[in-house]
Amino acid sequence: MEIPVRVALGEGRLRHAPLVLVPQRRRRIVLWPISCVAPVALIPALVLGWAVYRYVSSVLTGVGTALVLFSVFLAVVYAYRRRRVARWAPQGRYAPDLLPVWLVALLAVALALLLGRVIYQMALDYFEREAAAQKLTKPVNINDVLKATVTVLTLTGAVLAGVYAYRKQLVAEGDAHRADASQLAERYTTAAEQLGHDRAAVRLAGVYGLARLADDWQEQRQVCIDVLCAYLRMPYETDTAVTGYKEGEREVRHTIIRVIRDHLRDPDASASWCPYSFDFTGATFDGGDLSDSHFQHSASFDGAKFRGRTGAFNFTGTRFHGGTVTFHKAEFGGTVFFNRAQFDGGTVGFLGAEFRGARVNFLGAKFCGTHIIFNHADFGGGTVAFHAAEFSAGAVDFQRARFSGGTVGFRGAKFTGSTVSFDNAEFGSGAIATFDDAQFHDGVVTFDGDTRLEPRANITFEGAEFGRTRIAWGPLPRPAGH
Repeated sequence: MEIPVRVALGEGRLRHAPLVLVPQRRRRIVLWPISCVAPVALIPALVLGWAVYRYVSSVLTGVGTALVLFSVFLAVVYAYRRRRVARWAPQGRYAPDLLPVWLVALLAVALALLLGRVIYQMALDYFEREAAAQKLTKPVNINDVLKATVTVLTLTGAVLAGVYAYRKQLVAEGDAHRADASQLAERYTTAAEQLGHDRAAVRLAGVYGLARLADDWQEQRQVCIDVLCAYLRMPYETDTAVTGYKEGEREVRHTIIRVIRDHLRDPDASASWCPYSFDFTGATFDGGDLSDSHFQHSASFDGAKFRGRTGAFNFTGTRFHGGTVTFHKAEFGGTVFFNRAQFDGGTVGFLGAEFRGARVNFLGAKFCGTHIIFNHADFGGGTVAFHAAEFSAGAVDFQRARFSGGTVGFRGAKFTGSTVSFDNAEFGSGAIATFDDAQFHDGVVTFDGDTRLEPRANITFEGAEFGRTRIAWGPLPRPAGH
């Protein structure tokens, strides 16, 4: 049962985030009980069964036809009932309107008598015909007729009892599901209250409680993940000497990151979080570890701040499967590792990101059909290293990026059917771009457009191999032999 959830955030802290049941207009659903629908369904079935019996002069054929038609009619009624419930139940809780027991009892008795009379008459006619067809005519044994009638009635009653038991089981399962949902909602409220507590120990309990709830509540797993991500997006002061610093807050945040990492390492686990999205927009990270994780959906680090004074952030060995990972306008002031990471399709965006004194390593990373965007990025003394990385059928864009004393390195990288673009980039004094020992096959490298190269900037291709690769050198001096 899905319950809409709203998370309340504000004024720099995570407030009580209740599970909000959105009020909906109550829709009255009138459902006849199976005990009433089943006998009614017998009427058209018996009429057609009697017609078949009169036409083919066979009791077994008539009764069989009646039972088949009865089953088909019940199936149609059940399918229609499920369709109505599925259409209106999501708009709010409902309670089916059932007929009074005394009325259902009278109808059941009347229809049972009618059914018995019809079966009795069919059996009597059958035995009379059989007796008339014999050479020595014998009177019809009424006991045989009654036995046949009782047998058919017993079989029919057994079928109706099975249908009723099945319906009762469905109702019991529905009650259990609603009880489970209520209990899960209470656990959510408790965990949300703990996350907003002043004491770090209580907040830690809330983190683990919410993670366990996400494992148990698949329908609202994304909501639980969103709450944990929202906590990381809250304002966070890393300097102990500054007003607003909270004791134990770093441990709470690193615990959230570890919990997320542990749920992303096994994509085949029953409670895996890999197929869900993660929003870390504007979050502040003073270290963390998401190594060997599997992201199969989108992940946003837009506007995030990576502080390097207390630790590096680690994406080593992480796999991104066809999703979109963005670091647009993120601020890197420390070290971020993407070593041996794998990007299978999708987009990795660093649009407008700032690398001032930072180091971002993609050593040995593999990009297959991936688009990496560093457009408008600012490398002010920072370093982005793609040494020994492998690019196949993808693209790396540094269009309009600014290098002022920064370095971007592709030493020993392999490009197969890929495009590397530095169009309109600006290489200021002290900027370095190295493609030494890189291998280019069936790709494109361009420095076209309004690319600017200051006299002290350095771009090298020493030992690089070019196999059927087109290079637009732009303002760069063409190396010997190319």
